[in-house]
Amino acid sequence: MKTTSLLILLLFCLGLQAQPNFITNVDHRTNTSLGGKWKYIIDQYSTGAIGFSPLYENKSPKDKTDRVEYSFDDAQSLWVPGSWNSQKDELYYYEGSMWFRKTFDYQPKLKNSRVFIYVGAANYKTQYSFNGKKLGEHEGGFTPFSFEVTDLIREKDNFVILGVNNRREPDYIPGMVTDWYNHGGITRDVKLIEVPQTFIDDFTVSLNKESLTAKEKAIDGNVVLNGKDFPADATVTIPELGISQTVKIDAEGEGTFSLKTKKLELWSPENPKLYTINISAGEDQLTDEVGFRTIETKGKQILLNGQPIFLRGISIHDENPIRRDRANSVDDAKLLLGWAKELGCNFARLAHYPHQENMVRQADKMGILLWEELPLYWGIDWKSDQVLENAKRQYAEIIHRDKNRAATIIWSIANETSPGTDRNRFLGAVADYVRELDSTRLLSAACKKDLAVDGHPDNDYLVSDPIAEKLDVVSFNEYIGWYGGAPEESRKKTFIIAYDKPVIISEFGGGAIQGFHGDSTTRWSEEYQEYMYKENIAMFERVPGLSGMTPWILVDFQSPLRQLPNVQDGWNRKGLVSETGQKKKAFYVLQEYYKTKQTAARK
Repeated sequence: MKTTSLLILLLFCLGLQAQPNFITNVDHRTNTSLGGKWKYIIDQYSTGAIGFSPLYENKSPKDKTDRVEYSFDDAQSLWVPGSWNSQKDELYYYEGSMWFRKTFDYQPKLKNSRVFIYVGAANYKTQYSFNGKKLGEHEGGFTPFSFEVTDLIREKDNFVILGVNNRREPDYIPGMVTDWYNHGGITRDVKLIEVPQTFIDDFTVSLNKESLTAKEKAIDGNVVLNGKDFPADATVTIPELGISQTVKIDAEGEGTFSLKTKKLELWSPENPKLYTINISAGEDQLTDEVGFRTIETKGKQILLNGQPIFLRGISIHDENPIRRDRANSVDDAKLLLGWAKELGCNFARLAHYPHQENMVRQADKMGILLWEELPLYWGIDWKSDQVLENAKRQYAEIIHRDKNRAATIIWSIANETSPGTDRNRFLGAVADYVRELDSTRLLSAACKKDLAVDGHPDNDYLVSDPIAEKLDVVSFNEYIGWYGGAPEESRKKTFIIAYDKPVIISEFGGGAIQGFHGDSTTRWSEEYQEYMYKENIAMFERVPGLSGMTPWILVDFQSPLRQLPNVQDGWNRKGLVSETGQKKKAFYVLQEYYKTKQTAARK
């Protein structure tokens, strides 16, 4: 894992206007929520000004002769966090710019503290300013960012303004077309973070894989401080294990450690054991809950803690269907992961972009392994070096946030992209970069298959995407019975995997309207979806090296691509659970299959 100081330098070089600081573990620091009602002004032309007056300055007329053509004070309000589309009917399809203002007074909780504003996510490009000073810009709709306001904050009448633009562009990530809803606005928490003048900026910790079979396990890690005057050392303690170590801090504010213990319980889906880890340095203290496990591959197997595991998974969108909004709370995470647990899952694919941090932390607690990915999806400009650097930066941000989560075992670099010279170069560079940042997890991508194979019968499908050379796990999407042929055609299909690696079926499935019934040949009926799941599962059982699957998808979700009246009505209907929380018949097919896989694994 690269050090945080190098990461910050890289992100600065990749285009942020102000020196970035990507604070992690925000809920374990002194923090104040800035959530609630925020004033907003629509900026449909995305000029950043109304009546030629910059919105970030938050102007008011000085006297009766002064001209200011906007007013945050008199503007309407929206809830933050939350997408603007879900809160007002007239904003449902709005794509463009909107400027949000929050005013607050400030009484510091710490003496002589530094103050940062942390934004969990805002979709897609955000300009941020504080008390009338423009500070910078962040690109990416699903990754966190923060900015320091220590020298600008005051006791009374502070205001933070975020100008958020969710307009789709060809050189963005994702590109112009997605099969999910483009929720605009400040979609995740905004917090005021206080830290000492020199603080624990970051830490990394993981189980040393080489010590897995030893009686004494080794927990390796590093600590990174931020400030001007670094203490000579820091202390790392895991009280439950009775271990502690003094860590020498170098001139760059960094130190490494290795803790030894004979008592360690390994984290797994059956035993999601988390340990409290305490780090102190100078005036600062930081606490987190961390699980320890190893993940690797051997031939066609995935090994968790050295033992083969079958990943009983499901794909999930970061959306609460009942609220019809981007998920942003612990309750949202519990709702979605609770359905996954009821299904029998020990694994979930967080599609198609980084999900809220609550999802990852709840998975840590509930024992659900995770696949996380970036929206390198349809229509990416593979030729653009600027887009490539944007992809690297966004991946750095999500790895920086989630690298200490035991649940996360796979970083995925793409979904349903077609091989080609430019695409292969682009994704190869992303794969190398992600592995450089984090070599402790597996790499994968949801690939396509070849429909015709020279010298083979028509029923042979070849999975041979060249990007898989860079990956640890070969994954592919397959929709026989929905986008091609009838479900029973699954019986004739054979898959040839070009690599001696484990295989995950990253997508399969089809649509059904919950409550609509017919025979197994009637499209959109629960019976059709049920029948297709039975046929598809039997087919995938014949795939060489099958190590898991994440069918598409847990819950019906909103998508502008899905407009069939009285059937879709703006919803992708491939969920096993409806948008009202009702389970479809295919839910129980997959649940029963996972019961058999779980029983077989115990023998």
